[in-house]
Amino acid sequence: MDITTIEQLEEVVGLPGDRAAAKERATLTDIDRAWLAASPFCVLATADAQGRCDASPKGDPPGQLAHVIDESTIALAERPGNKRVDSYRNVIANSNVGLDFIIPGRADTLRINGAARLVADAPFFDAMAVRDRRPILALVVDIETIYFHCGKALMRSRLWEPETWDPTSVVPRRAVISQVLEPQPGKTLEELDDYYRPENYAKGLY
Repeated sequence: MDITTIEQLEEVVGLPGDRAAAKERATLTDIDRAWLAASPFCVLATADAQGRCDASPKGDPPGQLAHVIDESTIALAERPGNKRVDSYRNVIANSNVGLDFIIPGRADTLRINGAARLVADAPFFDAMAVRDRRPILALVVDIETIYFHCGKALMRSRLWEPETWDPTSVVPRRAVISQVLEPQPGKTLEELDDYYRPENYAKGLY
């Protein structure tokens, strides 16, 4: 049976308890700021004008991922990448974004929803520099809601338990490229392996 109404959804799932229902806020607390300063990774969710969604990972050293502008505004830096910028194309069409900030080893996460805009330069870009490289641009988010999400999903996944990790369970990146894309002129599988080797790939991070 498809669930197509809020009433059906609530009948199946139930209603949130008082603590869960009241945990949203619109401004950053000191704890929120400390979490953002410790988080090196987040997922940015966006949607285009037609509602088609995208979720993009964002990462930087702790303290450099999210820049706090004021109690209700944060910024994320854009670093060198493949230039698809799907999320940013969406933001231009639809400013609504969702962010989930993760700290390795912690099961709970910090979620922020708000309205975003892109800026090509700002005085705070200097504070967001990594390895003396300023951001290409920044995503500025005006916070509408912020709250901590419980740790059950990460606990179920056993995400931080090394004994569950198996990086070899999926084929190497170059094998994916060779299957999905037309062969790149002059690029052998060995050359692709070398390109994606961590010590080589890391040269283009900033």
